[in-house]
Amino acid sequence: MPKGPIRRAQLIAPYGVGAMIVVRDGTSLITAGLDHWYERENGRDDVDLSEFRVEEWRLAQQLGVDHFRLPPDFRIIKGESVPNAYLTVPFLRFPQWHYCQSCGHLKELKLSQRSKEKCPKCEEKKRNRYLVQVPIVAMCDHCHIQDFPWREWVHRSDNPTCKKPMRLVGTGSATLGGLSVQCECGEKRSLSRITETEQANNGNDTTFLSKYLNKKPDDDSDRQEFLCQGKRPWFGTEESEPCSRPLRGSLRSASNVYYSQVRSAIYLKRGNDSELISILEEPPISTLIEPLAKANVDLITPDFLRGQHPQLLQPFSNEDIKVALNTILSEEDNNSDEIFVEGDDPETHFRRPEFNVLRTERDEKQLKIRKIDLNEYDPDIAQYFSQIMLVDKLRETRALTGFTRIFPENEQNINSLQVLLRRHPLPPQDSWLPAYVVYGEGIFLEFNERRLQQWLIQNGDAVQQRIQPLVQRYQQVQERRHLRDRPLTPRFILLHTFAHLLMNRLTFECGYSSAALRERLYISDNRDAPMAGVLIYTAAGDSEGTMGGLVRMGKPDYFKPMFHAALEDAKWCSADPVCMEIGARGGQGPDSCNLAACHNCSLVPETACEEFNRFLDRGVVVGDINNRSLGFFT
Repeated sequence: MPKGPIRRAQLIAPYGVGAMIVVRDGTSLITAGLDHWYERENGRDDVDLSEFRVEEWRLAQQLGVDHFRLPPDFRIIKGESVPNAYLTVPFLRFPQWHYCQSCGHLKELKLSQRSKEKCPKCEEKKRNRYLVQVPIVAMCDHCHIQDFPWREWVHRSDNPTCKKPMRLVGTGSATLGGLSVQCECGEKRSLSRITETEQANNGNDTTFLSKYLNKKPDDDSDRQEFLCQGKRPWFGTEESEPCSRPLRGSLRSASNVYYSQVRSAIYLKRGNDSELISILEEPPISTLIEPLAKANVDLITPDFLRGQHPQLLQPFSNEDIKVALNTILSEEDNNSDEIFVEGDDPETHFRRPEFNVLRTERDEKQLKIRKIDLNEYDPDIAQYFSQIMLVDKLRETRALTGFTRIFPENEQNINSLQVLLRRHPLPPQDSWLPAYVVYGEGIFLEFNERRLQQWLIQNGDAVQQRIQPLVQRYQQVQERRHLRDRPLTPRFILLHTFAHLLMNRLTFECGYSSAALRERLYISDNRDAPMAGVLIYTAAGDSEGTMGGLVRMGKPDYFKPMFHAALEDAKWCSADPVCMEIGARGGQGPDSCNLAACHNCSLVPETACEEFNRFLDRGVVVGDINNRSLGFFT
């Protein structure tokens, strides 16, 4: 039986629902849907789900769910009774098509097949050979994935009648063109170009696989394309749903087969007494409140709760408990820091309360922030910022809201992506998403708004002219993939690029790996309520958070050399002058949506960047080779 360990955090990203993973014995598996998580294979129904429940009220409101759950962890009973022991996460065998590395025989196995299977053709010749999974799958940009259509491909028909055995034959070439599928009926076809895109007869984008499965490349006939069949094997079924998207071949190990769509939130207190509310929102008291609240029972009173858990509630008065209960049970937004600003998109509206909180000193259980007087920093640094805050502790909840394939984002909204996670939807009062809670530290930098406006007045036309090619390239991508409209302003590109430069420098100074750091951007060009903040933070699963090395780098004596080194590195990339000049000649990076930014100077791991390493330009930070005054920090 194929099995292997996987960390709980990896079940959020990168191995969430619908992702493929190769376990120790070499078997490729796909993570099953949420319908059968927290279930035992023997059918016993004694799982205590309250242990896995996570509350993050702001994120739950944004995603429209009741709560979140931690992925189950595997526990072994040793001596004493262990709650929720032997829980596993279901995985399914995918791809289903296997071949023999000796004779090339192709055979399709079931999704639920656990054991390896010997090659029947080799057994006939008294040879002991096992089948292995094929390296090729097929997918579409609406998140469906299926086995490569081997029989349809070799017979050039979307409904072949031949059912004879097939073979996968290699010539020794390192390219897909060196692989071909052969049928005993005599048909043979190479896998060359199956991963390429094409243009359909109507001018729309399509793929080589969809366009030419039914015909030869030199055939100009108007045959119907072979489109995606809407397969969702992570649900453990052969059922499909209607889909009209072109089908693309891919190596199953390709990086674009799966992109986790993760939404996160920094925990902000709810109401006036965050400590009491945290106690009421977490087990064991939350397991008492939730069923009574759903049943509309009037037993939820301070005296009743105090009688059940006297030690936990001893420090608080009945009036405090009553106010906290009203805060928790109320469906209204209880965030006193929230400001409704006309023109804010949903994500900007969601982050504005975080921005307002990060600008102030806090000493709470889940959030500790210190303010450093700007006068302690050198004037040549302090002039660019209005505040530098040291975040000694923060709590972040990361929830899996869906996934995409081929591209990091598509036109599907968040509700459509959530549907991909489970076969049978839950009622709203019981809905949940898998999430992971991490604790960490960070540095929050708020840019000086007056200085920003002065820079835009002096260099606005030149900066806008510089970033215009980037904006146009994204508009082309946006129209082609029907992506959401978003403003790419000088402010946004400046703060985003500065965050990358700072993260790259911090990896040399404080010992964290580049993948351990993350950015969180707070940006708005609204004239009445502008935002220009960058949070660089690190977080780990330990309840105590991290060791404080990142916070230390925000102190004046440490920040000065690090800040100057980051800007000095940005002035000259090891790939310059090519890196600096390539932006005006077609761009670089994902979707060609970067100007002067490459792996040598500005890119970071994808997990650290909110924009998949797009919308970057060193020129708006430190100027270009011909005009240094163009940059904000010059």
